[in-house]
Amino acid sequence: MPFSTCLSRANRARVGVKQILSIIPMLSLLLGGVGLFLSLWIVLPAPTAFLLPLSVGAPEISPWLMLGNAIAVLFALSSRAFPMWRIAVALSILGLILSSWPLLRLPATVRRTTAEFQQQLGIASDLLPQLVQSPLRSQPFSLVDTFLGIPSPAVYRSEAIPFATPEGIPLHLAIYRPLRGGNNPAIVTIYGGSWQRGSPSDHEAFNRYMAGRGYTAISIDYRHAPEYRFPTQLEDVQTAIAWIRDRAAEYRVDTDRIAVLGRSAGAQLAMLLAYSPETPPLRAVVSYYGPIDLANGYRHPPFPDPIGTRRVLETFLGGSPAQFPSLYRQASPIHLVKENLPPTLLVYGSRDRVVEARYARGLAEQLHAAGNRAALIEIPWADHAFDTVFNGVSSQLSLYYTERFLAWALRDAEPPSPG
Repeated sequence: MPFSTCLSRANRARVGVKQILSIIPMLSLLLGGVGLFLSLWIVLPAPTAFLLPLSVGAPEISPWLMLGNAIAVLFALSSRAFPMWRIAVALSILGLILSSWPLLRLPATVRRTTAEFQQQLGIASDLLPQLVQSPLRSQPFSLVDTFLGIPSPAVYRSEAIPFATPEGIPLHLAIYRPLRGGNNPAIVTIYGGSWQRGSPSDHEAFNRYMAGRGYTAISIDYRHAPEYRFPTQLEDVQTAIAWIRDRAAEYRVDTDRIAVLGRSAGAQLAMLLAYSPETPPLRAVVSYYGPIDLANGYRHPPFPDPIGTRRVLETFLGGSPAQFPSLYRQASPIHLVKENLPPTLLVYGSRDRVVEARYARGLAEQLHAAGNRAALIEIPWADHAFDTVFNGVSSQLSLYYTERFLAWALRDAEPPSPG
């Protein structure tokens, strides 16, 4: 090969390297800006429904944001010849500080929740392993699960099983069962969606996970507003419970050990179901960020109010509390508190501007005052629907304690009576 050709190729290679190196300073500034923008949503409340996924998701992927911000710092420090390198460093460091906030708060939150479980339920942090068929999660948070995902176990899954056709509207459920034989305790799950949308296929990862732990997880459907208003939704979930009990032998459900778990609008229905005297006895109820006092929520909506609370409640109930005071009362779990209710687990985020955590605190106080067992998990950094990211920081934390609560509530013997 002629020497001139080799020299020409070497020159082109040097030019290419220079072009790549010239991009690094701009890349460091871009990485720092993007990392800071995403990390800001860990502390900023979402003003609109369009921005709500950022506020919900940012805390849950905060370890990923920490990693990205740390890489951005290194890029910025390696670009000191770049006139704006100090700005890039500052953006990246600020993003790194913000993204570390959930993990910095995690140890104190774990200590507080463990103490709450011990005090209110008598559940020690090292719950006896014989209470469940499979091992519980060993720790409230795992970086490995954050980056690689929570393993999905092999289970039996049956979807789109019809259980009712009220007014010609087909309602279905999905069932997830352990591979092992025998009757299993059951967890009936109810999806959220402002009572207007959703499907039994929502939160499949959670249902699969619990089935892998030895439970039969049954996700049920209900009719939606505005075509159907309350109490239609409650009637539908009651119908689903009756169907499950009637077919318990077919799906290997232990009817003496059934709990109900709901999310958001589904959690409101779950609490109404569990607290209603018309419902056959349930062993426990779990509310993930569910509405508790609908009239108060209407009169004092959160600020900011990303979903338009008053509009959602009017769609669900047909009008305002002034127009339908008894209906708002009937739809509010806070007004059904009495003695001898099933044990209750409340899981709420302190940053939630859809259903504020203060309502959960009020419900917990009333449940305790009536002599019931109830525990509250309040997650300082979490927003509404945090467990949409199943392997996120808040979801892992809540899963750790939800497992222990359900193992205690659904064990062979009845949970200890209050007092």
